Amino acid sequence: MSTPRVPAASTGGQSPAVAAEPVAGNATAALGANAALIALIVLCVAWEWWLAPLRPGGSALVLKALPLLCAVPGVWRRRLYTLQWASMLVLLYFAEGIVRGMSDPGFSARLGWLEAGLSLVFFVCALVYVAPFKRAARHAKKTAQAS
Repeated sequence: MSTPRVPAASTGGQSPAVAAEPVAGNATAALGANAALIALIVLCVAWEWWLAPLRPGGSALVLKALPLLCAVPGVWRRRLYTLQWASMLVLLYFAEGIVRGMSDPGFSARLGWLEAGLSLVFFVCALVYVAPFKRAARHAKKTAQAS
């Protein structure tokens, strides 16, 4: 896989002078984000279809997995823009997990806490992956302005 480059848009319109060097933790963070996203999608579908649906036989809440599915190709390809917007999107799932973990009875409450945990893992992994590229973009912008 090629090294992702810092997008020109994030450098204030300047073309990136340097590619951000891959960091050993970056591959682990990307793998963690992928795993957490896939696990969150599986959890959302399983929860609302057969584990603990709101209505017997499943509910339309299974559709809540669709926005996460839209993020899968970009997260899989380690696209910075996708990781950034997906990290904001997953905060909605974190909030839902907290609410349902505190208000639902029994098994559904445990699934809510699991949803909150998976959302948090994705969020942290996405931030850890994106941070070096954002730093490199800021550094390139400062360097370009100083020249």
